[in-house]
This record gives sequence, C-alpha cells and structure tokens, in this order.
Amino acid sequence: MEALTKNIPIASPCFNGNEKQYLMECIDSTRLSSEGKFVHEFEKQFAEFCDAKHALACSNGTVAIHVALLAHDLKPGDEVIVPTFTYIASANAVMYCGAKPVFVDSEPDTWNIDPAKIEEAITEKTKGIIAVHIYGHPADMAPIMEIAKKHNLFVLEDAAEAHGALYNGQKVGSIGHSSTFSFFGNKIITCGEGGAVVTNDSQIAAKTKLLKGQGMDPNRRYWFPVIGYNYRMTNMQGAVALAQLENIEWHQAQRQQVAQWYDKHLQDLTDHIVLPVEKPYAHHAYWMYSILLKKGGEAERDELMKRLAKEGVETRPLFYPLHIMPPYEQLHKDTAAQLTATTKGKSYDATLPVATSFAARGMNLPTHANMDEDDVQYIAALIKENIKNLRA
Repeated sequence: MEALTKNIPIASPCFNGNEKQYLMECIDSTRLSSEGKFVHEFEKQFAEFCDAKHALACSNGTVAIHVALLAHDLKPGDEVIVPTFTYIASANAVMYCGAKPVFVDSEPDTWNIDPAKIEEAITEKTKGIIAVHIYGHPADMAPIMEIAKKHNLFVLEDAAEAHGALYNGQKVGSIGHSSTFSFFGNKIITCGEGGAVVTNDSQIAAKTKLLKGQGMDPNRRYWFPVIGYNYRMTNMQGAVALAQLENIEWHQAQRQQVAQWYDKHLQDLTDHIVLPVEKPYAHHAYWMYSILLKKGGEAERDELMKRLAKEGVETRPLFYPLHIMPPYEQLHKDTAAQLTATTKGKSYDATLPVATSFAARGMNLPTHANMDEDDVQYIAALIKENIKNLRA
C-alpha cells in the first residue's frame, strides 16, 4: 500500500442538530442534574419512538439493565437465561442482583440467542430471559416470547445496539416485558453516557422510577420507602440525547447507507468472508457492520486487524463469549454440569460451540454516520489485498 492516506475510527459521534443549543439552554437555566425539562422531554419522545408507553432515562445502559431486573423482582438465587455472545454488562447486571446468568449458545447466522437452545437451560430457579439484539439485528422474539409464556418468565430486551431496529415491523424495545437501551458514545444516538428502560407495563415503570431515583417516594419528598440507586440521567445528558433523538431517522439512514456500501464493495470477497445477514423478519439497525473469516481463527483475524490498523483503519474483534471469561468460567462449568445431569447429558452443550467459533473469527468494521463511500471502498480494498495471504 501507499503511505497512510486515511484515518477511519471504528466509531464517531455526529452532532448536527440542536445539541449545542440545548446544552447552553441547560447551562443558562442552571438545571444541570436530574431535574430538568430535557430529561422529561427525552423520556416522552423516546417512549413514542419505541412505540411504548414508558421510557425511564438512566445514567448508562448497564444500570438500566440492573434496575430493570430489580423492577422484575429478580432476587438472589434466581437464574436468568443470557446469551453467551453479548457485551459483558448483560451478565454483570444479573450478578448485581445476586442472581445467576445461565449462558445459551447463538444462532450461527444472526449471532443472537438461539431460541431452540433456551428450554434446555431452564430450571425451577429460572425467572427470566435476556434477549440481546446483537450489533443491531433483532433476536427472533416470537419463539422467545412463547417460551417465556410457557414457563412464566419475564423477557428483557437488551436493545443497547439496536435503536430503531424492527422485528416483523414492530420496534425492538416494545416486544418484551421491558427493554433497555444505551446511549454510550459509540451508539447510534449518544449523549456520551446514558441509558433507558422502556416498557408497556405501568408497574415495571413505577418500580424503575422509584429505584433509579434513590428510592424516594414520588409523592413525599425525602421519604425513602426502599433502598434505591442513584441511576438518574442528568439534564445535560438529556439535552444532548433529545437533540440526537430529533435526528434519529437521519442517523439510522446513514448506518443503512454505510451497510449498503459495504455490501457492494465486499461482495466479491464472499469466498473468504461472511457478510452480515438480515433475516426476513428483521430490519437491521447496523450499529456495527461485522464480518467473519471463513478460514482460520483468532490469530488470522488479529493479523488482518493489525494490517488494517497500519493503514489507518480502526477495527474491533467481536465480543468474547461470556462463558470463557474469568469471572464466569467456573460458574458456567458448574451450571453446565448440573444441567447435563438433569438432562442425562443429551441436551446442554457446555462448550457453546457456535458462539465460540464465530467469535474467534469475527471483526467489526468502522460503522458511523461520518463515513462516505470512499472510506468504505478504501477499507474493502485493504481487506481484499490482505485476506488471501493471512498466515499463508
């Protein structure tokens, strides 16, 4: 390759709306913390965007999962089904409650939790299922909801990466009993940090509001009937989040365009890489455009990432499966042994082979609204140049 000509980050926020105006309004009003019009207006409009009744803004996406689980009365000793292929916050929040995540393998094409694998992981201690819409592609929610109904479980959608994605025409976040979103700096819309719990259940909404606000009675100031948490979004975060939300259709369209460019310029490499899928039931939000090497493993993937980095292209590996992470490895082995004994070794596969395989071969390519087709073409050319001779 010639000398470095581009510097393309993996993610880059785009502020092209009322962000500065709303921030200055916030500063001039001195309403900086959780009590302010921008938080309340953002909650109202985000609920409408999700086609849901309630949205409760939080300080980040991880605490949104935690407080949502608490609102579902998750208690120590309970179990929650969690996909092994997800960001670690999905499982950590279960542990914050004193409960236990039970890991389930993925579908080989969407990389989402495999509904066919869920029931073999359910025990008498199971209280819920976390369905993560990984990288912006909706999980297959219909069978998940059927399983939950059959076993009297709650379903929490982790939609941190899927703002605006659709499942059979329905907005993710409005399908499960509750859902959570993240507005971290690399998400489709962002306020630096931030999150939200979305639900159509008024009781879940009321519990979430109580718990995220230190447990203070909404009708009796400084009276605390429960132990709560300081998980509130600030008015300054709300100002930026609201401005981003006002332009969310544009942000979504830009992601779709970037994905289309990748499809176009990587199409002749499908003998070497697997491109993202979009199932008939899905409208993919494309938080990240992610690919898999067809041959090789982690070493080859990392080598390709290094070569791209030398040419100014930042990439990321896919998430490591959670069942091999140090905090969870022994917990998973113990749980797997118990499940295998229960099923007489016929069902539960402790190795979770699907997620383990593709996680080692996958990488995220730059995906954000500040990219143009020249950027994508540049990245595709680098992949084409390097893919055929990786550790030959």
